[in-house]
Amino acid sequence: MSLYQNLSDAKLLVLFKEGNRLAYEEIYYRYWGILFRHGRKMLQNNEEAKDLVQEVFSTLWIDGPQLFLKTTLSAYLYAVLRYKIFDLIDRNKVRTNYLASLDMFITANDYSTDHLVREKQMEALIEKEIAALPEKMRMVFELSRKANMSYKEIAQQLNISDNTVKKQINNALKILRTRIGLNIFMLFF
Repeated sequence: MSLYQNLSDAKLLVLFKEGNRLAYEEIYYRYWGILFRHGRKMLQNNEEAKDLVQEVFSTLWIDGPQLFLKTTLSAYLYAVLRYKIFDLIDRNKVRTNYLASLDMFITANDYSTDHLVREKQMEALIEKEIAALPEKMRMVFELSRKANMSYKEIAQQLNISDNTVKKQINNALKILRTRIGLNIFMLFF
């Protein structure tokens, strides 16, 4: 049996304020279980209750030497725990509300105005560059990409070979990649 177990809370607090570490340990052992059970009852979560009780004792360790209580030590410890519980509940509400809001945003699949504006700018840029292709190349490219025609169908319609269609589309893609890549860089930077 420790000498400190028989001391009152007030005497333990005085000794702790004087730098007596054993007095702090006695306060810790005296109140840890009681505070943990109270925190677990309020939070319905063992880990969160343990964390908050540890925070209470960390606060006591840091603030204890300057602490001036107008109430009992037990009332102070309960009050600190209660405020930490309320703070945790508020943080959890904010987190829950944020996640719900984010989930609603994702579910609604809303796009920001900025995203829509950039998308329209990109579409206009692509159309402008397609229109600037040489006429025959543009016709082959548009039949392939916009009309979804196969190389063979395009070749038959324009009375050219399949290889010519393939070469025209490859050349169009090279030109567009170069022009659009450069324009995107200039447009957004």
